[in-house]
Formats: sequence, C-alpha cells, structure tokens
Amino acid sequence: MLMPGLSSVRVPVQVRLFVAVAATGGLLAFLWDRIYPFVDPRPSAYVPMMVSELLVGGLIGAMTRLYMEALRFIGTAIAMLMGFNNMGGPAIEEPEPQAALAAIISFSSLLLLFVFDFHHEIIKALVASYKVAPLDAFFDPRVALVDVTDTISDSFFLVLRLGSPFIAYAILVNLTIGFVNKLVPQIPIYFISLPFVVAGGLIIFYFAVGTLLSLFVDGFVDLTLAR
Repeated sequence: MLMPGLSSVRVPVQVRLFVAVAATGGLLAFLWDRIYPFVDPRPSAYVPMMVSELLVGGLIGAMTRLYMEALRFIGTAIAMLMGFNNMGGPAIEEPEPQAALAAIISFSSLLLLFVFDFHHEIIKALVASYKVAPLDAFFDPRVALVDVTDTISDSFFLVLRLGSPFIAYAILVNLTIGFVNKLVPQIPIYFISLPFVVAGGLIIFYFAVGTLLSLFVDGFVDLTLAR
C-alpha cells in the first residue's frame, strides 16, 4: 500500500496482494524462530499482534514513501523555478497531474532505486524490525513519531541541497529580469525572457541530473541504514 513503485495506481491490487503473500511466505521460513515462541492458542491474543505488525509495516513503508515524496516535491519546485510547469502531464505513481520535468525525475529515481535493489533494503528492514520490535512488544508510537520526523527532516534537507543550483538560478535570473523590466518597461520582458529562462534551466538540468539522481540514491541507502 505504501512502498514506492508497488503502491502506484498503475499496479493492480491483485499484484500487490500476491507480492505481499509471497514476501510473507518467504520471510516466514527465516523468521520462524522469532515468531513461534510467541504463538498463543487463544485467538484474542492475535489481535494486538496483528495491529502492531500492521503499524510497524506501515511505518517502514511510510518512511520510504516520505523519502520519495520529498523528491517529488523538489522535482515540482525545479519545474516551477525553470518556468517549465505550465502544463501538467500524467504522474508516475499518483493519479494527479504532474509537471513533465518532475515526472522524469520521479520515474528516473524510482527506476534507479529498483536497479540498485532498494527493495532488498526494505526486506532487510522488515527482518530487522523483529529485533527492534519483537512480537511481545506492542507498537511504540513515540519512537515511530521520532522516526517519521527524522525521515522528513533528513529527506527534505537532502532534496533542498540537490535542488539548490536551480534555486540559485531562479533567484539570479528573476532578479535580472526584474531589473531589466524596471529599466525598460515598454518591452514585454516576461514573454521575451521566458524561452531563455526555460532553455537555461534545461541546460543546467542536463549537466546536473546525473549527479542529482546519484546523490539521491546514495541518500536513500544512508537513510535506510540509519533507521
């Protein structure tokens, strides 16, 4: 429901269900020793365990989702700063329209994360969760809130650093255009300058997109290991 890529609206619900069942069966063989000691013959004992497990799994998926949403945010911001977001197109994961440049960034980052086996990191996090939060311990909302807050902070600081060249470019270009507009008010400077602003932003994007995506993937691994 929350994991980037598999939670896309383009992935059928049946596929998500089969992936969840397959992952559950595969992990059960390795986690049986950690699960079997807590098996209780009373059916009522399973209710808090199921609720706790759902919350822990949702927390793991939400942290990865927040990391991807941070990149989606900066992708939309980059398109806006370049003046290249006038027409929204189909998004990669969400049903809402998205700027073409932001969709390219989101799709490329998601593809790289799968190429570099980021879904393996999610599986490792699921296995490690049985050490951090065993079945006899109920879900701790205070610790979960701290994790979510740290993830949001780290993710948005990272994407702001990645988008800093475009922020600086937008400030300098718009400041220059504003001065020119004040000096020569007779010229419709906005319509004249827009193609040059978009072209300059696309040139910066051409040279920066490789480094941007590389640092984003490295940040995902660091974030996963830190959590």
